[in-house]
Amino acid sequence: MASERYRQGMEKLKELTAPEDGKPTGHMEVGESFKDIAPDLSRMVVEFAFGDVYSRPGLENKQKVLATISALVAQGTPQIGMHVVTGLQVGLTPDEIAGCIIHLIPYVGFPRALSALKVAQDVFAEQGVAISDELAEELKAR
Repeated sequence: MASERYRQGMEKLKELTAPEDGKPTGHMEVGESFKDIAPDLSRMVVEFAFGDVYSRPGLENKQKVLATISALVAQGTPQIGMHVVTGLQVGLTPDEIAGCIIHLIPYVGFPRALSALKVAQDVFAEQGVAISDELAEELKAR
């Protein structure tokens, strides 16, 4: 029987993702690929990260995901792409995601920001989205 934290975590995951190919968490990797060596990892991720942390009041999902993307860019971790997809899923625009990564350059440095921008560029291409023409023109004119 699933705990209340697990149920709450799965509900939050449903707000952030779209189920695909029989995966209730969609594109979000929550530890299922480690079942052979850490069979309880998925439960911990769902209960703690999504049942406890992501379910807390005070921030909207868009703000939570943007904070997550920022932290992952700062760490230079490979989960950035998964959370860029999540950002698009919850309503962040490509302008906001790319702008956030650019904004981080003074804090995380060019190498991490460039790596994250490459990931975002790949995700945007896969999702068929791009920064707005208005933003692109404004930035070119600077």
